[in-house]
Amino acid sequence: MKLGTLALLLFTTEALALTAGRRARTGTSSFSRVARSTEEEAEEYGALTFNNVGYEGTYYNVESINVDKCECKLNTESPFSFEGPNSPLDEELSVHLRGPLRLKQFAYYLFGNETNDDATWERLAYYNSETQAAENVTFMGNVGENSTCLGQALDYVGTDGISSATSSQVLEADNELYSDEEIIIYSNVTCESSGWSKDCGVYRKGIPAFHGFSGTTKMFLFEFETPEESKYSEDDVLYYDMPAIWLLNARIPRTSQYPTNTSCSCWASGCGEFDIFEVMNSTDSNKFVSTIHDFQGTDEVQTGLTMNGYMLRTPEETQSGGVVFGSDGTITVFLSNYTDFSSQIEASVQQSWIFDLEEDTLATTLSSASSGLYSSSSEGAAVLVGSSNNWITLSMVALLPWIM
Repeated sequence: MKLGTLALLLFTTEALALTAGRRARTGTSSFSRVARSTEEEAEEYGALTFNNVGYEGTYYNVESINVDKCECKLNTESPFSFEGPNSPLDEELSVHLRGPLRLKQFAYYLFGNETNDDATWERLAYYNSETQAAENVTFMGNVGENSTCLGQALDYVGTDGISSATSSQVLEADNELYSDEEIIIYSNVTCESSGWSKDCGVYRKGIPAFHGFSGTTKMFLFEFETPEESKYSEDDVLYYDMPAIWLLNARIPRTSQYPTNTSCSCWASGCGEFDIFEVMNSTDSNKFVSTIHDFQGTDEVQTGLTMNGYMLRTPEETQSGGVVFGSDGTITVFLSNYTDFSSQIEASVQQSWIFDLEEDTLATTLSSASSGLYSSSSEGAAVLVGSSNNWITLSMVALLPWIM
């Protein structure tokens, strides 16, 4: 499920002091939460669909990290190029959850044959809290060595999801994350050693590094509870009673998820984040919204493109749903009691979950062009440059106030 930039705003240690020493999650700053909370009231939906996702663009990967000197360098000479449906979100992604939340089930699927409507979704990762099944999953968190510029390093978490561990552990059956507590899910496929030409690129020294979940046509499913906060008070934490489930480019946590220097992560250059279910404001704590954070149709990766509609959070109930990345560049987020976590799911069955919500679905179409450019200053901080005239093309005009 974290730091970004607004247009022409340098992310420095001084700027971070405005948060009174509290962390700001990549893609969600206190500024963007306040700004959105003042906009026109959104309506409730059962599903939210982004159409025409994916564009031709580039971003910068981290070339080097010096933890001792608190220095990072982006490879601006060789930007990573991408194009095609769902790009850059077709790359390997890590899965992030923030409390208050209890995870019951998680599953990751790839579609068997993108040209055959009768093909099935094949489950390639799975977790079940009740049975303690754990297939191709590694539970991790930012619980390792701390650094003033990189934050805490990625490491294994214990069965409680928040303590550090020396090896991979399975999240316990009665797991519960409270406000501001987060957990990260990777696959169990180990990365090669850190290096520019290696399979996982450059990552922070000493961390256990694993691959994320890739694919153009993929699906992430979740069964979860988001009870009201019962441990912390509003003054204790930054994200009080604001649960969230989101996806990041898997490179981000391996370098730094909460850097004070944006050259320590590819995030600010647009490598990708997708917020599936996120409470954006504690005053609207029962509203899940969905947001894309890259440069497709916007020059503000920090604010991103948020659908002007929400799905209902029901703290007293178990909820099921997820996100489907279609081969045609369609990304659909949904909540459905019919969600199935079987090892194989027929395409027609999966489609029925969405079709049943057809009259309760909000859709928007993204522009095909990128409107943001990113550069790195000589001091290593990031500058975001873009044109405010190149905005998203909407299927519903109601979305405009959310991104202006």
